Parts: sequence; C-alpha cells; structure tokens
Amino acid sequence: MTTAAVSTATLTPEFDKVQPFQLDRSNLRGRMVRLGPVLDEILGRHAYPGPVAQMLAETITLATTLAAALKYEGVFTLQTKGDGPIRLMVADVTSAGAVRGYAQFDEDALKTALEAPGDKAPVPTLLGKGYLAFTVDQGEHTQRYQGIVGLEGERMDDCVRHYFTQSEQLATGIVVHAGLSDAGKWAGGTIMLQALPDEDAGGVVSDAKPSDLEDDWRRAMALLSTVTPGEMLDPALPVNDVLFRLFHEEEVRVYDAHDLAAQCRCSRERVETVLKSLPRDEVAELKVDGVVEVACEFCSMAYRFDDAQLAAVYGAEF
Repeated sequence: MTTAAVSTATLTPEFDKVQPFQLDRSNLRGRMVRLGPVLDEILGRHAYPGPVAQMLAETITLATTLAAALKYEGVFTLQTKGDGPIRLMVADVTSAGAVRGYAQFDEDALKTALEAPGDKAPVPTLLGKGYLAFTVDQGEHTQRYQGIVGLEGERMDDCVRHYFTQSEQLATGIVVHAGLSDAGKWAGGTIMLQALPDEDAGGVVSDAKPSDLEDDWRRAMALLSTVTPGEMLDPALPVNDVLFRLFHEEEVRVYDAHDLAAQCRCSRERVETVLKSLPRDEVAELKVDGVVEVACEFCSMAYRFDDAQLAAVYGAEF
C-alpha cells in the first residue's frame, strides 16, 4: 500500500473547497474536492498509525465529495465496519460544510496484517469483510435514509463505485488520493463524475443514441483515470487548471465553489444529555480520582465532571 506524495508548497485557498463542474459535451456533472488544513486538523487530533490515518484520510475526502452531490439539510455520514484491523471508520459532513471523522482499530491485528506476506491491497488487508454505509440524517420529523453494501474492491474508491453499481443509481466514476507531505501535512483529493439527469440539463432532453452516451461515458472515465496524485494534491496547481487539463475536450464548465471546515458538533450540553440517560450507578463506576471523564471520539475533546457537576446534571446529590 502506498500513499500519494504531497507538494510542500505553501498551502493556498485551493484547499478545503468543493468545486462543482459540468462536462457539456458528454452531459456529465462532477465535483472535485481538495482537502488540506481541514484534513490535517482532523487527523492531527489523533495519533493514528500511518495506514489507519491514510484510510481515514481517503474516507473523509470521499465523504465530502459524496455529500456535495446531495441535496439535504442535516448530516451525511460515510461509515465502514469490518472484521479487519480497522474495525470502524466514520466521516460525516453537514450541509453547511462542517467535516469530522474518526477510526477505531486493533493495534495488534494491524501489526499482524502488515507483517503478513502476500497481497497488501488496503481494503481487504485493513478493513476485511464488512460493509460500507451511506446515511443522510435530516433531523427530527424526517425519515433517515441509509444505503448499505458489502466492502468490495481493493481501495476505498472501489467500494464507493460498488455502492452506486449495487444501488442502481446514476452511473458514477470516482477517484481518491491522499497523502502526507515531507513537512508532515495531510492532503486529500477526489474527483467524481455522474451522468446528468435530463431535469438537470437545462430542461433539454438529450436525443443522443444509447451508443453515443456509452461512448461519452467511456471517454470521460478514460480521462478521469489519467489524473495523478500530484495533480490532485498540489496546492500550486489550481483546481480549475486540473479540471481543464483533464476535460478541456469535454467542454468543462465550473460553478461557484463551496467552503469546507473542520468542525466537531460535540458540546458539554450533549455529553450531559448522554450522562443523564445512563443509570447513576453506571456513571459512578466511571469515576477516576473522583472525576468522570468523557472524550469525544471525533475530536478527542475531554469533558470532566466532578461530584458537584454530576449532581447538577442529575438534579440531585451525586
């Protein structure tokens, strides 16, 4: 398993944005995301081993791109769960562009997997057998949407393509790269292409033959496959230049970009609500030196409660 090399050029506004675009010739829509400080901040809150951080970096980058292709008000979550060394990965993105993520892993199992001879394809080696879940939660009084497929393929973008194939949604092509610079900074990039529904094509119904549409799709996928990690992640290369390099013959058109930010939604009030839902005797057993400490899995923020603060939570002496 390899990680993409990242340029050490000064970080620029070319990072941490979603760039929507359209290929007019082939009637495809797309999103390109290039994460820098957002990804580095999220991963910097944890001391993950390199292979775990790499997989989570790709998952977070994919989540931001997938979320940008949806119309929702709430939270989009991309999650993996498997029997491999990385038991769980969660990345979620709010409709306002707040991003967070975390992973759970077995250190001994990770060491054994990496030392074993043979195929080191990241998904089967690190995630094992399990599932990939897409979830859209738009809050109270709305029905939560969830789609689940098995983990298939060697890389995370293979798993995402498998999801769209199995769910019989729009034809989707996607590629992801992530890596550390020699300065120790994380970056990730994704480009996704999807067939454009007629209602999104300016109200004009395409009269192209199915064979022509297939040719358009194959041509676009061939172009997408040529993008390099360097092009995806180099902050000195503007995102629009990357898209023009790849798709200028497809009449690429870009739209307004959207900002992304590393932001956790945890709070002391939310932790208090969780504690209040637990039996007091269970909470009391969590005390260490007279204090209950609850750490957020996403951002590692620690919330501490002494007896007086717990009494305030429960509304009675603790």
